[in-house]
Amino acid sequence: MDTLLHIVRTITSMGASAILPIVITILGLVFRMKLGAAIKSGLTVGVGFVGLTLVVNLLNDSLKPAVNYYAKLGSGFTVSDIGWPAVGAAAWVVPFAALMVPIGLLVNVALVRLKGTKTLNIDIWNYMHFLVPGAFAYYLFHSFWIGLAVSVALSILALFVGDWIAPKWQEQYGLEGTTTTTIIHTAWTLPVTILINKIIDFIPGLNKLDVSLDKLNKRIGVFGEPVVIGAIVGALLGFLSKQPVTKIVPMAMGIAGVMILMPKVVGVMMEGLSPIGDSAKNFMTKKIGENTDLNIGMDIALGLGDPATVTTTVISIPIIVVFALFLPGIRLFPVGLLMSVTYISVMAVLASKGNLLRSIISTVIFGIIVIYLEGWVAPGATAMLKGAGTGLSGQGSDFVLTGPWELLTYWLSTIF
Repeated sequence: MDTLLHIVRTITSMGASAILPIVITILGLVFRMKLGAAIKSGLTVGVGFVGLTLVVNLLNDSLKPAVNYYAKLGSGFTVSDIGWPAVGAAAWVVPFAALMVPIGLLVNVALVRLKGTKTLNIDIWNYMHFLVPGAFAYYLFHSFWIGLAVSVALSILALFVGDWIAPKWQEQYGLEGTTTTTIIHTAWTLPVTILINKIIDFIPGLNKLDVSLDKLNKRIGVFGEPVVIGAIVGALLGFLSKQPVTKIVPMAMGIAGVMILMPKVVGVMMEGLSPIGDSAKNFMTKKIGENTDLNIGMDIALGLGDPATVTTTVISIPIIVVFALFLPGIRLFPVGLLMSVTYISVMAVLASKGNLLRSIISTVIFGIIVIYLEGWVAPGATAMLKGAGTGLSGQGSDFVLTGPWELLTYWLSTIF
């Protein structure tokens, strides 16, 4: 078991940009691609993810001066919002972590062969989203089997949710043959943002407003172009957070660059994924029968190629920060949450079908809900993080610990 765990940790520690080329290449060979074509697809997807990581980091760096400015205005926070990387790393410490990847893959393949699902989840990097709730249950109930059962159950749930989301995902983002299996967002963020949109439907005036980047472009010309919107938002953020000109200009250019580069790096990933998707469909048709659809389950980051998601992100972050500073009863400053707003916006745009105004509203409301929930589950989150040996002082929490499964686990643990 220790050897298997060491192998799994070694693989996952390399990061998604290193894991993806390996997984894609192996998958290509399984689906009867030629070796050279499989290697090319794997490397292309890996390069695309490297580019995606660089662009996301550019976005974070461009927003950092404004976020730091607002962070200094707050005081009295008693819980640390530590961010998903630390929580994800802690989840791999649990004793059943080594079993999760092989069990998850075997169950997935079996369900595909039995026509129980059309989703083939190759996003091994994001198995952490199955392990985090499992680890949370393990440390609260001190049970190996409960922890493993939670993780496996969520890996299966991600497949069925992936089936449900696939048509909407492909239509909105143009990502044919793919779906997303990042369950913290597909089974948590998306349902809540859909509910928020349903509520907006009953608000007179607001329910009639349909604001999209395409419509903005038609109405206001060049000022509706994503690159111009990015530059304006960056400059405005710099101005509102009282930055010097030497910071405002880089912020404006950084966000403008993100608006242009993000769709292009996602396009590179799709260039590598498309041959895999075609080969997978041909292979499954031969094995299972005609009219067999197979969707490749990928990281939610694939949806960042839509300019509306980036626009929603850069506008929502400062609004969430302001609410975090002034709403009553908030126990933490959302440093970790702000790292996830980029991905929350993907689901918000999907739920609103590209309506920019609704996307921003739902992203902000969901962010506020999460901030309060992070404070509520902080005692359980702290128990998990300290049990995993993170060396955390005081209380800590994170967005990925606010999913409905963690909330239920925490509620049950407080009873028993």
